[in-house]
Amino acid sequence: MKNAKSVCKGHEVKSIEAGSIAEELGLAPGDRLLEINGRRIRDIFDYEYEMREEYVELLVETREGEQWLYEVEKDEEEELGAEFENGLMDDYQSCSNRCIFCFIDQMPPGMRDTLYFKDDDSRLSFLQGNYITLTNMDRQELERLAHYHFSPINVSVHTTDPELRKKMLRNRFAGDIMEKLEFLAQAGIELNGQVVLCKGWNDGEVLEQTIRDLVRLRPHMRSLSVVPVGLTRWREGLEPLQPFGREEAEKVLERIEKWQKRLRSDGAGGGTGFVYASDEWYLLAGRSLPSEQEYDGYPQLENGVGMLRLLEEEFREALEEQEGDDREVQGSLVTGLLAAPFLDTYMKWLNRKFPRVHIRVFAVENRFFGKNITVSGLLTGRDLWEQLQGQVLGEKLLIPCNMLRSGEEVFLDDWSVGELERRLGVSVAVTDSSGADLLWAALHPPARGKHKRRQVYEQTDRGHCGQAECGEIHTV
Repeated sequence: MKNAKSVCKGHEVKSIEAGSIAEELGLAPGDRLLEINGRRIRDIFDYEYEMREEYVELLVETREGEQWLYEVEKDEEEELGAEFENGLMDDYQSCSNRCIFCFIDQMPPGMRDTLYFKDDDSRLSFLQGNYITLTNMDRQELERLAHYHFSPINVSVHTTDPELRKKMLRNRFAGDIMEKLEFLAQAGIELNGQVVLCKGWNDGEVLEQTIRDLVRLRPHMRSLSVVPVGLTRWREGLEPLQPFGREEAEKVLERIEKWQKRLRSDGAGGGTGFVYASDEWYLLAGRSLPSEQEYDGYPQLENGVGMLRLLEEEFREALEEQEGDDREVQGSLVTGLLAAPFLDTYMKWLNRKFPRVHIRVFAVENRFFGKNITVSGLLTGRDLWEQLQGQVLGEKLLIPCNMLRSGEEVFLDDWSVGELERRLGVSVAVTDSSGADLLWAALHPPARGKHKRRQVYEQTDRGHCGQAECGEIHTV
């Protein structure tokens, strides 16, 4: 450790992980990281790249204004253990598109500011799995991404037709998507793609061409998800879009399954199906969900592809490990219209093994955003209260973590969990996303005064219960 000097403003430390290198060095909240290996850190990409080394020199300015140079020997993958005030160590890149399907544009006025921010940031794609359009990345930014070789990068493709993509994203620079994807693939960057399907726009033969174009980028393009556009009741003045019906959903599935059958046999992509339909398509078509094997390890899980199948498998496996007993539990579970039939089935399985455990499933209609929004992650506290008041809820009410804001106990409409508890007169237990956690919450009493964090992503803060990019939100 040496005294040093620098004029760089640096990045302020927010917290220190116990037992980490940062704690061993004596770093503390309020200190500032100025340089690594003599290099000013522009953003999280610079930081992650420099911290790959087994020997690093950290220039730090303490809260008292002293500057120290720390020499650190560590394992290649070992983290520093410091969290910074700005997670990206730079400003977030906002979206430059005006997509016809943007969920943010379909939000009512008067909600919290973070819900209206549209990000389109490659760093969030690498760090948190967000999907980006690549429209605000010039050649220099692409070369920087290739140089650091951070993977995977998740890309909102929507269509590979240049002119149509310009129209759908309402961005005259959006037509070069294939050139950018080819550059990244040639640089060895792993990619995942998504298509938000809009009826009469990028479906049918347009979808066929999009899949055909992206298949050529295998194995670097690892997977592609197809999800139906989400339409709220707040679309006044926006491009008129229509929801998909049963017959149209069946056609989408037929097209995807045709490609899966072809691609599983050609060997070029590791024997995977490559292109996957989100769960909504199967429910719209009145079809059963595919088997677990057909999801090839769930590469598009956070886009709603296989979430219900995985939840079922996890719940079934956890239940099989339990020995039934005569414990008595009377409770309830709330979810959106999409998942309700599945969860009701799981609770019936639970009751057969634990005859005195009764968890009643309530399917809540989304009146805030509109009846076309059927996922649980977009339900509001008021919708829950209005539709559950007067119901027999038992000793506890289970709600999934994706209903609440990350790190807080508030719903999208700023209702708190505590307020919902007081109004309904029941203890609320917030369950994590796994089937095992759902089973545990059903069988055990809630910890009073303690609620788990919500993990639905708002444009600047996401977790594994949900996902969004450029106003697209897909949660079960």
